[in-house]
Amino acid sequence: MTTETELLAVAFDFDSLVHVRHAIERTCAAVGLVDQTLYWFVVAINEITTNAVRHGGGRGWLRLWRDDKRLRCRISDRGPGIPPDQDGGVRPSPYTLGGRGLWLARQGCETVILDSGPQGAVVTLVQSIAPAQ
Repeated sequence: MTTETELLAVAFDFDSLVHVRHAIERTCAAVGLVDQTLYWFVVAINEITTNAVRHGGGRGWLRLWRDDKRLRCRISDRGPGIPPDQDGGVRPSPYTLGGRGLWLARQGCETVILDSGPQGAVVTLVQSIAPAQ
């Protein structure tokens, strides 16, 4: 049986993005993410929260929880959804401005789950916590 532990639940907007990023970093470090794994997971979450603000109606909701040996972060918004051709599966051209958020998120964590439609987007990021040495 999987045990879930809620770590953080917060609404965010443009003015709180930096605060949320710092809270995520502290919380993930406190439960065992370290070094590059911590850095990239925080980058992934920051990219998706920023996307929610920029493209998803100016605000969003974040929930971070631990289940057994994984961290899960769900970010949701009420924007128009993610266009299918912008799901981050292909690296954007270096000659285009923007469009790298989902691609970077996919590089920064083990799993990215998208659920998107006209009522908004929900992106769940998953990262294993390395066992203690």
